[in-house]
Amino acid sequence: MHSNSHNYKQNHSVSTAPQVKRVLVIDYSQSGQLTRIAERILAPLRQDGNVEVRVETLRLCRPYPFPWTFFGFLDAFPESAHLVAPTLEPLTLRGDEDFDLVILPYQVWFLAPSPPVTAFLKHPLAQRLLGGKPVVTVIACRNMWMLAQEKMKQMLSECGARLVDNVVLTDPSPTLVTLVTTPYWLLTGRKRLLALPAAGIDDNSIAQAERFGRALRDGLQHDEERGPGPMLHGLASCVVNPRLYVSERAGTRSFYLWGKLLRAAGGPGAPGRKPLLLLYVVFLILLIISVVPLSLLIQTALRPFLTQRLTALKQRFEMPSGSGRERMGANGSV
Repeated sequence: MHSNSHNYKQNHSVSTAPQVKRVLVIDYSQSGQLTRIAERILAPLRQDGNVEVRVETLRLCRPYPFPWTFFGFLDAFPESAHLVAPTLEPLTLRGDEDFDLVILPYQVWFLAPSPPVTAFLKHPLAQRLLGGKPVVTVIACRNMWMLAQEKMKQMLSECGARLVDNVVLTDPSPTLVTLVTTPYWLLTGRKRLLALPAAGIDDNSIAQAERFGRALRDGLQHDEERGPGPMLHGLASCVVNPRLYVSERAGTRSFYLWGKLLRAAGGPGAPGRKPLLLLYVVFLILLIISVVPLSLLIQTALRPFLTQRLTALKQRFEMPSGSGRERMGANGSV
């Protein structure tokens, strides 16, 4: 009898032991900023003994430089816009691993997911790793990301993955300021220019990104990743400025059409691309100083008539996580 009682207690303790959850994180950060954000999100998960974190760092056979050269930067846009995948070095993943959750941080390059992340999603192992799995995307960019996320959704769908959450962090500086500071950072590696605000995501926003990690940790403890999602609702995960949508559409179409022309002139680095790239720079500057402010001006004038349309756009692009703050404390805590 004593032996049976002992066996029952032993079996009961095994059955109620917390299940270890396995989390896959895809890492590619050219400047290091996105890795910093990812690490803040991962901190609470790493501290939980019932969560196992596996980071897969993407490496390219022909790495992109940082800081960029002027022509090197421009020459990356045709392939970025057309979702042409560069060649990755072999992954450390085999494809037969089983993960409970996938965290996929990515940068926005020319209004599309960065080519290294595109390369991962088009890799033969991606469907085996992501098929049927819940995915949390994490975006860090200047300010325009809506149509890049639409492309991301399509690629995730092709892998059979389930998008359960989307986190977006953007540069808090005014748009006209970031149009100067962001290129300066990319071309020099320096975030500060004169008295202008530093380029990129501010330190406070990066520090507060830890709230997403705490919510994911708690959600994993309660098997929330197995549900339809989201796990990060009420944490101001994804705040949309719908007035940028028209500019994004114009920019996306421009990148696609000019990218098609440039790709016809040769592959990356082809001499025939340089004169076309210079011509495109002139076109792009004209686009930025005309279409973007004109679009915002027209939308301001027509705001009473566009309220319903802008509200619908905001609701659409803030899915699935939303911009609500009901789970946040005064200091950004969960």
